[in-house]
Amino acid sequence: MPSVMGLLEERERAARQRVEALQAELREAEAVWERFVIARETVGEVLAEPRRAGDTQEAVVAGERRPVQVTAVPGSVVPHREEGLPPTVLAPDYRRGMDILAAANGSGGETMDCRQLAAALGLEPVPAKVEGVRSKAKRLAARGWLTQERPGLFSLSVARAAGS
Repeated sequence: MPSVMGLLEERERAARQRVEALQAELREAEAVWERFVIARETVGEVLAEPRRAGDTQEAVVAGERRPVQVTAVPGSVVPHREEGLPPTVLAPDYRRGMDILAAANGSGGETMDCRQLAAALGLEPVPAKVEGVRSKAKRLAARGWLTQERPGLFSLSVARAAGS
């Protein structure tokens, strides 16, 4: 019959092996996660770079160059807000958020948190959806379209709300 100490040592050894295996798996998962974080940050930096002055979109129509009205498509870059730049340059998901905040400002509401904004967009207020809305709102705030009053509370920027 095995001794109690022998049984305890055997279980301790099995637990230690499991912990070591889980630690190795955690290190691998953290390495994968770090690569995604670095990739996201790099893409964010590249997309945040302002366009050079000579980078204008033009079309050649009947032999002459004409400026083209830029309309955004889903997945397009959020431009920095400039005087006279209409919200139509924003992708549809971003415009919907701006429209909801504009309606909230018109009804006396000054700010919305991301959970409220997600619900107003017709999304389930689950963490994954709320984080997606938060990411878009932060991007709009970083580029001057929205103002972040406090962490997680967003409103239209003063210049935007005034109608410019």
